[in-house]
Amino acid sequence: MKRFHSLSEVRNELAAGTTSCRQLVEYYLGNIERQQHLNAFLEVWADEARAQADAVDAKLAAGTAGPLAGMVIGLKDVLAYAGHSLQSSSLMLDGFKSLFTGTAVQRLLDADAILIGRQNCDEFAMGGSNETSYFGPARNAADPERVPGGSSGGSAVAVQADMCLASIGSDTGGSVRQPAAFCGVIGLKPTYSRISRYGLVAFASSFDQIGPITRSVQDAALLLEVMAGPDDMDSTASQREVPAYSQQLTPAPHYRIGYIADAINSEGLNPEIKSALETQLDILRGQGHVVEAVDFPYLDFMIPTYYILTTAEASSNLGRFDGVKYGYRAPDATDLESLYKKSRSQGFGAEVQRRILLGTFVLSANYYDAYYTKAQRVRRLIKDKTDELLRQFDFLVLPTTPTTAFKLGEKQDPVSMYLADIFTVQASLAGVPAISVPVGEDATGLPIGLQVMAGAFREADLLAFASVLTEEVLV
Repeated sequence: MKRFHSLSEVRNELAAGTTSCRQLVEYYLGNIERQQHLNAFLEVWADEARAQADAVDAKLAAGTAGPLAGMVIGLKDVLAYAGHSLQSSSLMLDGFKSLFTGTAVQRLLDADAILIGRQNCDEFAMGGSNETSYFGPARNAADPERVPGGSSGGSAVAVQADMCLASIGSDTGGSVRQPAAFCGVIGLKPTYSRISRYGLVAFASSFDQIGPITRSVQDAALLLEVMAGPDDMDSTASQREVPAYSQQLTPAPHYRIGYIADAINSEGLNPEIKSALETQLDILRGQGHVVEAVDFPYLDFMIPTYYILTTAEASSNLGRFDGVKYGYRAPDATDLESLYKKSRSQGFGAEVQRRILLGTFVLSANYYDAYYTKAQRVRRLIKDKTDELLRQFDFLVLPTTPTTAFKLGEKQDPVSMYLADIFTVQASLAGVPAISVPVGEDATGLPIGLQVMAGAFREADLLAFASVLTEEVLV
């Protein structure tokens, strides 16, 4: 069976009778089996996927199939699916099965998507390389000795290596966009609140957002359309009406595009990524778009602000994992206090412990105003400036990552790992939508990603513009 790049290609063959959903599932199961060394999937729901495929085939024959019929999807191991394991790639949730299905996942099922398995990620979505997973790192299909990015690393690799047509990940500070860039696929972080977080294991609640990883912009638009919308189970979910994103992909003839000069001229930016971005900007100018450099004075403050705020929220959110009601319980605990201490010290990995400790520190009475309160003020400055620029320009363009995929074990220093998020955290701090699209490869064949930001709830415009950028890439 050939490799499909979009659901529309799949639906054409389903309509022609040259394939079936059951055959698609068998094809993807075969690819997963052959590529186990990439460690993308933690669990494969083979029999369930076959049963779902048969049911969707019957609906297609009856003319009652939903908009995602024929789309085989993998779920990042932070999304609740009733009766299925949910571990956040951590020992801390060993043996835990979800008691309910999250809103986004339920909407996928209602639209006749076929769910094929649970995907590897950084532990509790904390990491930029997928190396913090209790189950070991996922590996980049372009070079298995390199990372796929994180935290949604397994999700990106699964799409990259054709183990499923699309994946659903989560993005707190770049966790969909960065692995998409490293793996040469498309990753969308919607506006904060666009998709309900009900059923998403919380890392930092004012940042977390569910997002699709795909090979086509059209599929990203369709998945957003299906998952987005109000939800009685999540008071932070936006009440705004959901546009028909998949039907609004026709771009405008001309856009005003800003690029952050300090980002492109950053000393830490890989020269080949810089060249690829400059080439893309020249192409856009040649197409008649207005392309101008803009100043963003807070670039150096974004990483500290992001990590102060997200670790503070993580410290609060992860307090619920204590070994008492579910998940890992230390076998050598002797009383309640030792149960808490031993379960958490044994169940959480080093990176998660580091972030909990840092978050607890910045929330402590003596340092709350010095760190947490000040970071909130800086976040407001970053948001206001970003919004101002996005009123002047239709889009802001910048690199997704400062380098291409680095080698496993290369970044031992946590700070150097955190700095890899320098270009993705702006959209997260500002709460605006952003997408990473592939714009070629470096000299060694590693993918390069370009990131585009748009104003809040302007996903339709963002996706239409992204369709222009990807026109010649995924062929």
